[in-house]
Amino acid sequence: MRIMVIFGTRPEAIKMCPLIKELKKHSQLDTIVCLTGQHREMLQQVMQVFGIDADENLDIMRQDQTLSDITRRVMSGIDEMTDKYHPALILVHGDTSTSFAAALSAFYHHIPIGHVEAGLRTHNMASPFPEEFNRQAVDLITKFFFAPTETAKGNLLKEGKPADDIYVTGNTAIDALRTTVNRHYRSEDLDWASDSRLILLTAHRRENLGEPMKHIFAAVNRITREYQDVKVIFPVHKNPAVREIAHRYFDANSKVRLIEPMDVTDFHNYMAKCFLVMSDSGGVQEEAPALGKPVLVLRDTTERPEGIEAGTLKLVGTEEEGIFEGVSRLLDDPTEYEKMSMAVNPYGDGHASERIVEVLINYAEGIDRSSVL
Repeated sequence: MRIMVIFGTRPEAIKMCPLIKELKKHSQLDTIVCLTGQHREMLQQVMQVFGIDADENLDIMRQDQTLSDITRRVMSGIDEMTDKYHPALILVHGDTSTSFAAALSAFYHHIPIGHVEAGLRTHNMASPFPEEFNRQAVDLITKFFFAPTETAKGNLLKEGKPADDIYVTGNTAIDALRTTVNRHYRSEDLDWASDSRLILLTAHRRENLGEPMKHIFAAVNRITREYQDVKVIFPVHKNPAVREIAHRYFDANSKVRLIEPMDVTDFHNYMAKCFLVMSDSGGVQEEAPALGKPVLVLRDTTERPEGIEAGTLKLVGTEEEGIFEGVSRLLDDPTEYEKMSMAVNPYGDGHASERIVEVLINYAEGIDRSSVL
């Protein structure tokens, strides 16, 4: 059975590469890897780390492209790829514009869709934007729902999705950590921060641009002023709007180090060595708890409530005071810190890819039996 795996961003690559490696172990599955290039340099870094080559790259990235541009180019490119390869199944991941457009193209071609990381919800179309729409739209037309948790499965059942089509697998992000994290890892940045409690900061979400991001960065500056033993490393997103605000707020702060976006190996190892994580990212909310790191989520909502319930995550919003209070609590109270760092990660055991592939092999064998009959 021919399976086409389609993705286009760095976070998708981190979570799909372990699955591709597992798919390629099985000769009965002919796996075609198609990149859209929604991200470019950062995407290739991840592919190299996992040793995976793309069969096709649509290379849709253009300067100042809009969501409409991305959707249009991805759909046009996937139309061509389906005509070329005639896949029996298309796999997409999560909530990106690539996933939405690729799934819609597959639907138009009557090709079944497998949705990795299905069922995440905030039930708020404005947060995160446009991700909440993307994932709900993909799940409207999905055949195989690979839900990372029971909560995600529950969301799908409430929406009327067939129970027999939902598989709780864990999250492939945890699978990726088995490849990337090395306890002997060192870097000059980590040496710089070795005399401190290191905070790893990521901030890039579209809805946080502007005033929310300014509040976040003001809180970070306040934290470094109040706590002499704290340093911050911030891999700055390529988005020029993020970079402009980051340099404006942090260039004069010697305790905040701005660095370029890291490849997945570096990022995971920085996360493994830090004291805590402040992030508006989705994937970090799954990865950091697997490494025993508390995550303060710089958002007002999260589609990963399991982490909140388990105690590995806390929503602190985007207001300066709320962020400062959340970080201070972990810096001042060892019991509170230990409670978060020792909480059980609800996102899986590192074997999600194997579970997904087992479902697909059973499906492929079913197709083979029906063709004989």
